[in-house]
Amino acid sequence: MRRLLAYMALLVLPVILSAQEIDTIPPGVINPRTMPLQTADTLAVQDTTRKLPPVRKPDTIIVKTTRQWTLSADYTSEISVSLDTAFSLFHRRRITDKVSDFNAYPGNYGLPLYQINFFDRDWKPDRYLYSYYYPFMYTPANTLFINTHVPFTELAWTNAGARQKSEQTFRIRHSQNITRKLNFGLIFDIVYAIGQYDYQKAVDKNFLLHSSYNGDQYTAYFSTGINNHQTYENGGIAGPEFLSQYPPEDVPVRLNDANKSQNHLKNRYVLLVQRYSPGGKRDTVTGELLHAGPVTFSHIGSYESNKRRFYDKYPTSSFYDTMLISRTATEDSLFQDLLSNTVRVDFAAGSTGRFRIGAGAGIRNELRNYGQLIPKDTLGVPNIISRHMSSFVVTGKVFNNIGEKFGWSASGDLWFQGYRAGDFILDGRIFKDFATSRRGIITWDATATVASYTPSLWYDRWGSNNFSWSLDHGKEFRTTAGSSLLWPGRNLSLKFNYAIIHNFIYMGNDAMPAQHEGGLSVAALSLRKDLVFWKFHWDNTVLLQTSSNSDVLSLPLVTARSAFFFDHLFKFESTKGELYFQLGAEAMIHTAYYAMNYMPATGRYFNQSDTEIGNYPFINVFVDLKVKRTRIFVMFDHVTAGLIGYNYFLIPDYPMNIRMLRVGFAWTFYD
Repeated sequence: MRRLLAYMALLVLPVILSAQEIDTIPPGVINPRTMPLQTADTLAVQDTTRKLPPVRKPDTIIVKTTRQWTLSADYTSEISVSLDTAFSLFHRRRITDKVSDFNAYPGNYGLPLYQINFFDRDWKPDRYLYSYYYPFMYTPANTLFINTHVPFTELAWTNAGARQKSEQTFRIRHSQNITRKLNFGLIFDIVYAIGQYDYQKAVDKNFLLHSSYNGDQYTAYFSTGINNHQTYENGGIAGPEFLSQYPPEDVPVRLNDANKSQNHLKNRYVLLVQRYSPGGKRDTVTGELLHAGPVTFSHIGSYESNKRRFYDKYPTSSFYDTMLISRTATEDSLFQDLLSNTVRVDFAAGSTGRFRIGAGAGIRNELRNYGQLIPKDTLGVPNIISRHMSSFVVTGKVFNNIGEKFGWSASGDLWFQGYRAGDFILDGRIFKDFATSRRGIITWDATATVASYTPSLWYDRWGSNNFSWSLDHGKEFRTTAGSSLLWPGRNLSLKFNYAIIHNFIYMGNDAMPAQHEGGLSVAALSLRKDLVFWKFHWDNTVLLQTSSNSDVLSLPLVTARSAFFFDHLFKFESTKGELYFQLGAEAMIHTAYYAMNYMPATGRYFNQSDTEIGNYPFINVFVDLKVKRTRIFVMFDHVTAGLIGYNYFLIPDYPMNIRMLRVGFAWTFYD
């Protein structure tokens, strides 16, 4: 902790000293189409901003006076992101839905989840410990920065179910400018979901503090996050037959109050990005980049710490077969931290004309620390294992934009020394905008990624009271290509992804790591279309997927979500007031497949071939309202529970909550 505080102080100091106004400019431009290609870290954020436009437009006042953006994966460019003040289908408030449209989790919201869409899943080795919590968390890769003329605040709250088994979420976000160029902001998110079934409570607390200084020559970004996740583990229900016999609170579970089984995950990070670029100018009102300087010098520093702990007070229950350390109590713990520093130089030419070309290169040092309690009798090593590893990385990019409607870019990282020597990631992107006479712009985007990387150390070395392994996996080689069409004027988006993966690593049927030595191919096609008939809307999202080896990677062939609703604006002449109103129903379903199961002791999802999950429609009925800057929803959740059977699972042994009333609101204000 002292190391984290000391490093935070070193990173904050330059931001404080930079509060004076310096006349310079960072590289790149705000328009995302003129930015170099972003890797998967930022593409996940970009995808959330490229969804179809809402039926009702966002609040125009805050849009005109506020600019929001995120940083590219190499932290050299700003990518514009629209503020989420839209009203249509407001009841879809879960933060995890912004990462992926379809998620699978153990019945209660706030517990670890995985994305049903394979191409939405995170594969970065350094995120192994929190990959299933990533959609809830704030990290250096998904921080949003704001420049606002007036203080901006948003409060959001939801509640579902009876008080003793309720699911509640709370979010507060505030941002304001201290000067024209200096901004501070914070976000605090809470998920407190007790759950209808015994001993499955989730308590997620995520906090983000961020600041940005956008000068003409000097630019700095600072963010720090605290992510705490506490999940109670019930091991799933004793059998699906109990769902028809008992109410949820009486259904027997495999781990109960005698076990007091819990997982704790703590993540801390701090990020500082500093850029200096002689020449160029920003808009004095919006802060957007008017023209870039020819050369930019950057330093990017980050520190991240992760700790995971698993407790079980009754390890001799029948849930686990082995106890390698203690038969009295399980208290597994491990940690991983990463310190990274990058120095780079970027060049750009033709920034004021229709032709723009640029390139950049830099070097990065990575220091990793790992620690875990290892069973001595199994691996023959000391009880506490601690590893310190260093790597050096060369990073670079090149891009070319011709006007505002066409461009290409390429970027990459090569680990040339240390722990990850020989790893590399190469990304490419091409985009083209087509103007239509009646229905606006059509954007075509094509991306490709080639990566060879060392799997997480935890796939090779693991020691706990219930699991232990010492393995030697080869590098995973992944080639991914994608293409998309976005046509906002027709409320249409279409995306195709294809991947070939060699040495694909996963958790096998025994809940332990396995590696498929041959090639694995995966293809996915997703379609989003909103059909409008007068005031009736039919909003559809369809995902088609296939895997060349379902024993290694099982995916549902079809996953779909459809909402049919009536939309109307009520105007009250006497008070001059307006009420936006939507009433409808939605359903989500996927075809049967062998969904992954969940192992509490490791906190990982693993393959299983005993139970097929799917072909069950989850149906909700909702009312969405908007009065001025207050958005409200009332939803009757999972109305089909018990009416068409009891097969309401997303993963085996963990049923979804049965029908309950869900309400929520978001209040945005600024002055």
